[in-house]
Amino acid sequence: MHAEEKRSRGLRGLRADLHVHTCLSPCATLDMTPEKIVRHAIARHLAMIAVTDHNSAENAGAVMRAAAGSDLAVIPGMEVTSAEEAHILGFFEHLAEALSLQALVYDRLQPGKNDENLFGLQVVANERDEVEGMNTRLLIGATSLSVNEIVDAIHERNGLAVASHIDRESFSLVGQLGFIPPDLPLDAVEISARMSLVEARRRFPEYRRLTFVTASDAHDLEALGSHPAYLQAAAAEFGELQLALQGRDGRSIAEEAPGA
Repeated sequence: MHAEEKRSRGLRGLRADLHVHTCLSPCATLDMTPEKIVRHAIARHLAMIAVTDHNSAENAGAVMRAAAGSDLAVIPGMEVTSAEEAHILGFFEHLAEALSLQALVYDRLQPGKNDENLFGLQVVANERDEVEGMNTRLLIGATSLSVNEIVDAIHERNGLAVASHIDRESFSLVGQLGFIPPDLPLDAVEISARMSLVEARRRFPEYRRLTFVTASDAHDLEALGSHPAYLQAAAAEFGELQLALQGRDGRSIAEEAPGA
């Protein structure tokens, strides 16, 4: 048996939604609570989700606890807004790493308080969907961290850095900068629900060196799992996600659902 065949044994297709907001994000609906997110993710046959609220990871632990004992893997993460107003996703193996990035982001976040009437509530909830409090920071705002500083900070915490929705005109690297810096050490780029991976590769041939991945960017329960990534991996866990984004040991991101 060849080495590649050995590495590929035991691999299977896994559905993952790697961009999910909770009720902590001011632009998300209030029913995006930890327990409901987990219940809907399981009902939609997702093997993995990443919790990526705007500039905060305060609800990531609650979603992880809500999923405990289930077959759903929850990756703690965050969607950080750079000084250039581009969004960068950070995925981590451990909650402590996400909270470490949160401490840096809070220190460099635009000053001011959230206007609940203008931007929406920022609800901190526990795993039973009970309200623990309100985050009053301006989470919708930008940080003073550059794109490079954010990617470096994610990697310093052993995380994966992914450029959010590069096909969008707003809050994306391409939309804000006009291009993706060739020396920016991204682990992947995300394509929004507006297009397929096949379409994205045709539109962005200059970024073929990068791994493309799809995600829902869900701000409500209806969107959750609507545009999943299809991982060819051995298990739903952070290490396998990392290998899939790197295209190593037979792991990969598929263009479409297995058997489609």
